[in-house]
Amino acid sequence: MDKEPKKPRAGFQDSKTPPDTEQDKRVRSDVQRNLEALLQAAKTVFATSGVDAPVREIADQAGVGIGTLYRHFPQRADLIAAVFRREMDACADAAETIAAEHRPFEALANWLQRYAVFVGTKRGLANALHSGDPAYDALPAHFEQRLRPAFRKLFDTAMAAGEIRTDANAKDILGAVASLCMSAYNKDPDNARRMVSLFADGLRYGVKPPGTRSS
Repeated sequence: MDKEPKKPRAGFQDSKTPPDTEQDKRVRSDVQRNLEALLQAAKTVFATSGVDAPVREIADQAGVGIGTLYRHFPQRADLIAAVFRREMDACADAAETIAAEHRPFEALANWLQRYAVFVGTKRGLANALHSGDPAYDALPAHFEQRLRPAFRKLFDTAMAAGEIRTDANAKDILGAVASLCMSAYNKDPDNARRMVSLFADGLRYGVKPPGTRSS
């Protein structure tokens, strides 16, 4: 019986596979840089000109050719979904940084302001996201996997520290903040921020400072 060929052990490169060259690394670096430039340019153009803006405008702002844009994003919906996913990731990633720099309640309140900015971005993409295009099908799951856990960690930490009221319900808060900001953010971002700040203050209404005895 013929023996099966040996498979390379995990973590070791197959001797028949040539190692990456410096040129390979440069190409991958250039591809990643172009991708980031396109997503940032698309975010900016969508915010000012809407999601139906000419893709040529996005490519020009990113400093790449139109062919590069289409290689990464064959359909406009692919680009819109990627921008939205990137904004979710940025908002989720901000939670850890904010938590390291502030006390639990301040971290929660500051992150809710960051979430309000994300909601403002979402509002600009809302019509496209609810169009039924299958390119957007995975976004709700991405929200649940990235954004909600980031928020929940901040919320639970503030609750455990006794810095927010015990009857606060984590499940309701993101929806409430989104409702506050959905129409207000684009009309007046400062007003939206004030509303979110008032909402966050309500989370600690009636909470007694540590060491305070009940009368």
